[in-house]
Amino acid sequence: MILEHALLPVIPGREAEFEAAFAEAKAIIASMPGFVDLRLSRSIETPNAYLLLVHWESVEAHAVGFRGSPEYERWRELLHRFYEPFPVVEHFAEVARVE
Repeated sequence: MILEHALLPVIPGREAEFEAAFAEAKAIIASMPGFVDLRLSRSIETPNAYLLLVHWESVEAHAVGFRGSPEYERWRELLHRFYEPFPVVEHFAEVARVE
């Protein structure tokens, strides 16, 4: 399993609109093969910054399966208009865990 990390810089003043669009978009990503779970958090110190964490079964499930799907086009339509600048997305493999 891998973790996708994206810091989403939403255009100031559009946070409520972004959150409403994300409420619709989350069903799209959740329906994709290889999706495990996601968490969207809003920064306390920088209220227009959001942290998106998505667990995938593999990098390919995200980078090829999701991004190459017709459903991704709808995801883009819903969310990409809110970002300035466009977010950097990275994938991480777990090396340690404490529970």
